[in-house]
Amino acid sequence: MGSFLSRNEFPVEGRTVLITGGSRGLGLSAARQLAEKGANVIIVARNEVKLQQGVTFISQGARSPDTQRFHYITADVTTSAECARVVAEAIAWNHGSPPDIVWCCSGSAHPTLYIDTPPEQFQTMMDSNYFSSAYMAHAILNAWLRAKSDGSSSETPAEPKAVLLPARHLIFTGSFVSFYSFAGFTPYSPSKAAIRALSDSLSQEMNLYAAAHPNTPRVRVHTVFPATMPTQGLEEENSVKTDLTKSLEEGDQILQPEEVARRAIRGLESGEELVPTSTIIRLVMTSVMGGSTRGGFWKGVVNTLLGWIVLVVMVFIRWEMDTKVAKWGKEHGSSGMLKEKTK
Repeated sequence: MGSFLSRNEFPVEGRTVLITGGSRGLGLSAARQLAEKGANVIIVARNEVKLQQGVTFISQGARSPDTQRFHYITADVTTSAECARVVAEAIAWNHGSPPDIVWCCSGSAHPTLYIDTPPEQFQTMMDSNYFSSAYMAHAILNAWLRAKSDGSSSETPAEPKAVLLPARHLIFTGSFVSFYSFAGFTPYSPSKAAIRALSDSLSQEMNLYAAAHPNTPRVRVHTVFPATMPTQGLEEENSVKTDLTKSLEEGDQILQPEEVARRAIRGLESGEELVPTSTIIRLVMTSVMGGSTRGGFWKGVVNTLLGWIVLVVMVFIRWEMDTKVAKWGKEHGSSGMLKEKTK
């Protein structure tokens, strides 16, 4: 039992990992740490200069510099055509084989009050956070699961082998607001809630292929929920965020990207499908798990018990948040900004 519980469910040594949004923040930190564990890494982003710098940084952490390989692809993954191109280029670079692991880290936030948000930002948020992940998932799952172009099957149903091949992993990146949103994050939170729904649905759908094709690597689907990180992205968010939203965030746990990546990888190695990276995210997650995979029997029992407790606590948290927002409106008006800033 002990050896089973300690088994690494996310081996990366000698395997190829593709990370979108890999030129900075969580994506870059995760890429470096996976390189330190022996992975070959491909990072994807829009800025070629940052990608070049990122590959240099990642390669400096390689466990086996003589054998590990690193690559970057410049792309805007908010379109399906670009995601298909990225996967095709990754396959060509990887000697004709698709990456073993794809981690969707790209995304952005525009946290403003709903009626003050330019309508085009609603589409931008969905493109940046949801569609970039949905399109990449579609491209890589087709590469993993579809028949080859010559008409032969890439997966031949047969009797299970004695030794199962390591699973492939598709990893999405969610947010605290995937579970609980609040004033000022309304334009952003639906895109992250959609990521969680996509993850839950796909994780069940992959059972179809695992059962039909037992001789091929099964596909496991995960979503990482990062804590707030002091990155350039956070600076950009804070430049448009209202004082009201900032006040509601007080007490939020802030972690460096390196620590968030470390916690995320540790959760993946333990086999979690939903991977919270802070205590508050884990607690809130247990209260709204619904039909999500709960991580096995014992972890499921613990999550369910925690969820019962947190459900009660969340009633008071919502009441407190509503009270704060109403009080703010009385004292400072509906702009979301302090009075002295609106003069």
